[in-house]
Amino acid sequence: MPAPPEHRYAVRTVWSGETSSYESYSRQHRIEIAGKSPILGSSDPAFRGDSALHNPEDMLVAALSTCHMLWYLHLCAVKGVVVTGYEDNAEGTMLETPRKAHFTEVVLRPVVTITADSDPARAESLHQRAHAECFIANSVNFPVRCEPTITTEAFGAA
Repeated sequence: MPAPPEHRYAVRTVWSGETSSYESYSRQHRIEIAGKSPILGSSDPAFRGDSALHNPEDMLVAALSTCHMLWYLHLCAVKGVVVTGYEDNAEGTMLETPRKAHFTEVVLRPVVTITADSDPARAESLHQRAHAECFIANSVNFPVRCEPTITTEAFGAA
């Protein structure tokens, strides 16, 4: 039996400055991925970061949200559910304890619009399958919950 495909993702993280004190060093950095626009990042403002820049916690929640969405759209396309809109207001919760900080959960709240002739029950059930298939959700050690809302377009809507 052949080995399963392996995928690698190369990321370059660049920072410069001086760490002469915890209070004064810059948390700003640049994430570079070949052939893509750089992402300017920082730490969360709670950890002396710049609130105008992306932080690792934001990007983790975004990765879970977009991975779920992409699997969901794929499943809908192959199962005959026509999606015309998708918006997720995902939220992650991180607990900061004296020992270590860690995520306790992420909740995905996708609002999905389907055509009037699509099956709302099937549209809702495909979220469970998308969650089971999501690469990122399969890689984290905390619960990822999905609370979808399905809306149906009126007949003849454009």
